[in-house]
Amino acid sequence: MRRAVATCCALCLGAVLAACGGAPARPRHAAPPARPGTTTAVRPATTTSTPVPATTTSQAPTGPRPLPAPAALAPFTTPAPPGQGGWAPAGRPVGGVPAVYETALVPPGGTQPAGIAWMDTRLLSALLYSGSKSPGGGPYQYTAPVAPAQAATLVAAFNGGFLMNSAGGGYYTEGRTVVPLVTGAASLVIDADGSVTVGAWGSDVSMTPDVVAVRQNLVPLVAGGQPTAQATGPDWQAWGATCGATSCASSVPGIENQWRSGAGVTADGALVYVAGPDLTPSELAALEVRAGIVRGMQLDINPNWPVFATYDPSPADGPAAPTNGSSLQPSSVQGPATFFNPAWARDFVTMSARAPG
Repeated sequence: MRRAVATCCALCLGAVLAACGGAPARPRHAAPPARPGTTTAVRPATTTSTPVPATTTSQAPTGPRPLPAPAALAPFTTPAPPGQGGWAPAGRPVGGVPAVYETALVPPGGTQPAGIAWMDTRLLSALLYSGSKSPGGGPYQYTAPVAPAQAATLVAAFNGGFLMNSAGGGYYTEGRTVVPLVTGAASLVIDADGSVTVGAWGSDVSMTPDVVAVRQNLVPLVAGGQPTAQATGPDWQAWGATCGATSCASSVPGIENQWRSGAGVTADGALVYVAGPDLTPSELAALEVRAGIVRGMQLDINPNWPVFATYDPSPADGPAAPTNGSSLQPSSVQGPATFFNPAWARDFVTMSARAPG
């Protein structure tokens, strides 16, 4: 059945690439530069009739202090496939420091690697974009396509959740409740300063004067650094209606191993995104936990919707664009052009460079 899903996804990708052209190769930085810290400059002693003692001054950092870079992840399989679990920087750096790292892991019991992206929430600011289908009820100030003003600092973007009639939760943005928020629902929450977190509504996270956006989708997948009982339970259909092995037609029975995406936060506040073409809910939860997520959720599923892209313009202060974007998962149907498409009707989240100071 996993082979059938892979065939289905390959056929979908082939059709998209035939219409739109192949995705650009992912640019990589040879090695991440040293993370900035406080430097000390020593003024040499001056010889005069009255000796002047040497003085020491400290130079303040020019931007936000970054999080520690992520540690390598242990693969689930032994021997480990080459390259799995090792992080590589992706997207434009912020203040000369990588703000996004990417890796891949095959889930326990799986056969195809899932992509994992780690985002530094001290260097990056989150923004929720809303669509005409999810959540509906526009117009919105922030909706596809990403405008030039936001493209100037865009580093990464990723998909949101289900259509609201299937999300089991609510949606709040731009000062209004589009769909009422649900207590206990898994929630991605953004504050006015661009800070972002994930948790269960009403316990881990709640409404405060600082909250500017809440995107809920189903129930938590990971809590307390462990998969929830629902994530590992037998009722995988509770995590959304999936496409079949060869078709997404409603008449075709769905399968458990399908494209799935999710996001969560680590103990030190980094935001992590996970997506893969052949995942069960429990496998997605296991990947989130292995990536260090302590509170996590599932986002959208099925071949047409999961997408994570980074942008690495040259020069580094240039605007993000489809031509300088790269996909976390090269086999995903959507790609870097998705967020610049005026017809894109679903919600998504952007991660942009914070201003210095």
